[in-house]
Amino acid sequence: MTIQIGRRQFIRITGIAAGLALTPALLRPAAAAPMLHRWSGTALGGDASLLLYHPDPAAAASLIAQSVTEMRRLEKVFSLYQRDSAISRLNRDGQLEAPPLELVELLARAEQFSRATGGVFDATVQPLWELYAGHFSRADADPQGPPADAVRAALARVGHEGVSIAPDLIRFERSGMGVTLNGIAQGYITDRVASLLRANGVGHTLVDMGEMRALYSHPSGRPWQVGIEDPRHEDHVLCHVPLVDQAIATSGGYGTTFEATGRFNHLFDPRSGGCANRYLSVSVTAPTTVTANALAVAFSLMPLERTEAVLRATGATAAWFVRHDGSITRQTA
Repeated sequence: MTIQIGRRQFIRITGIAAGLALTPALLRPAAAAPMLHRWSGTALGGDASLLLYHPDPAAAASLIAQSVTEMRRLEKVFSLYQRDSAISRLNRDGQLEAPPLELVELLARAEQFSRATGGVFDATVQPLWELYAGHFSRADADPQGPPADAVRAALARVGHEGVSIAPDLIRFERSGMGVTLNGIAQGYITDRVASLLRANGVGHTLVDMGEMRALYSHPSGRPWQVGIEDPRHEDHVLCHVPLVDQAIATSGGYGTTFEATGRFNHLFDPRSGGCANRYLSVSVTAPTTVTANALAVAFSLMPLERTEAVLRATGATAAWFVRHDGSITRQTA
């Protein structure tokens, strides 16, 4: 089996502080920048980090601890890898009474993005994940992917309109449905941590709980600089994106692949049951990380001529499409 699960980093923080290298996690000020406090770990199975400028080391440590606690709490709502999470119980039972407010809220947001993208963003593609993961887990798996009839059967259980969402009950309208919020939950958690820090008077911070959001500017007054990496060559940055009070999210099919070529990957098209291969990666900037996150996923499956209107309709600011030859097309709202 060749399933490669794990989110590869597509974006890199550059120019954090003069002389400061991004080294493993430190819950204390970095020696080269006394005001900088850094945490790194994982969130929803992907790399996560928090860069916090604060004059008081004890207060910074407390804020980082609060942020991590909030992130772990939300993992218990959204993680498909935790059998007792709210989303796992919903998928197992087909309904969830008295659901957590966060799950109701994020499923409602997912529905909004489904409508904005003409159904391309769809949280109900979990049956396709299960089909492809099961197919490629077999030693004799057909390298051309699951049979067409199996794909059609899985697609019959996909469709955002089949989820009934209410504060007291979430219910699937068709048997065998399942949801995954992996295309939006990282952004939601990033936004929640950013809100927690902002409410405590923190500025000049970069939050990355799977996707990245800048609070205000870099302490020097310049924008934060984020580099979009070349998906073909690790450690090679294709371009830099300045961020001031903005979020950026990047999606690419090879972040999680089912076989060695990357042709079959985790970005499923809810219309055809196929996988995203249109671009190497797509990055989107927006005022909130949840918006950038959802659109980066959806745009991976959409032609350029359809994405500009979605940028405008959702309040996103720009998108970068990395083509297979390494060239980049930038689109603005």
